[in-house]
Amino acid sequence: MADLTSLTRVIYEHPLAYVLGMEGLALLRSFTGEHDRGFVDARLTEIRKLLDDDTLANAAVDVVRVDTVEGYQIWSTTYDGPNSAFDIDEPIVHEIVDALPAGVALDAACGTGRLAAYLAGRGHQVLGVDSSPDMLARARERVPQGEFHLGDLRLLPVPDDAVDLVVCSLALTHVAELDPVLTEFARVLRPGGHVVISDMHPEGVARGISPPVRLADGRPARVATYRHLIGDYIRAALAAGLQVRRCEEPPLHTGDEAVPPATETLGPWHLWPWALSDMVPEAARAAVAGTPSMVIWQFQLAG
Repeated sequence: MADLTSLTRVIYEHPLAYVLGMEGLALLRSFTGEHDRGFVDARLTEIRKLLDDDTLANAAVDVVRVDTVEGYQIWSTTYDGPNSAFDIDEPIVHEIVDALPAGVALDAACGTGRLAAYLAGRGHQVLGVDSSPDMLARARERVPQGEFHLGDLRLLPVPDDAVDLVVCSLALTHVAELDPVLTEFARVLRPGGHVVISDMHPEGVARGISPPVRLADGRPARVATYRHLIGDYIRAALAAGLQVRRCEEPPLHTGDEAVPPATETLGPWHLWPWALSDMVPEAARAAVAGTPSMVIWQFQLAG
């Protein structure tokens, strides 16, 4: 019998299953009256075509699930760009930070120092913590005036009541439980201090959005990603003594984009699920219409 631990570290990714899933989501939106009979008939015709496509039927991949240290060691060289998530969270995060006075700021899960650099530019004394030595090396180069430490979000190497602001971007989807992390954020905050978090929206995580990497032997892998519901963040924050001050859910699409032509070829694995969605553009667009891409929080510790 196969070892259960090894089984839980492998994801079975089938492109046919994904595109059929997008078709199914689109049909559910149709079932509630968002689309007409012609749209439904087109989806059913497309599904029959997909089921007859041998390229899709025989392209399943076993993908290894890796932890953040291993995954970000690989990703660190290309993490800074292009990364469309930065274009979504930075305007809102910057707006929140700009309204707060300068003080001591902790960039938790600082990565390559993207937000640490912004905080330093706004006059903050910057601390950074990350579990990836490779990311930290880049952060130190990027923000030489900052103080950076190797550490875990669940046990921050920062004293109690030491900072005025905690920022954490695109990291909490990679922790299994939010409560220990939010408790640590509250511990290191001074009374009245703020927490600003940006994260992948749980609807995106449910659609398979998680970072792809290639292992040294060429095998496909994804950084372990967990789906936290909006209520999960609120419950963890309230339990830690943090009050909600702001919540934003920027949309995936900001305009009425034209439907791109469907591609006839299966895109490379590292572009899944984006390349798979491109194979069924009308269904994909209908499935995600109006859904948020990220969630951005501002919490405050009682004064």
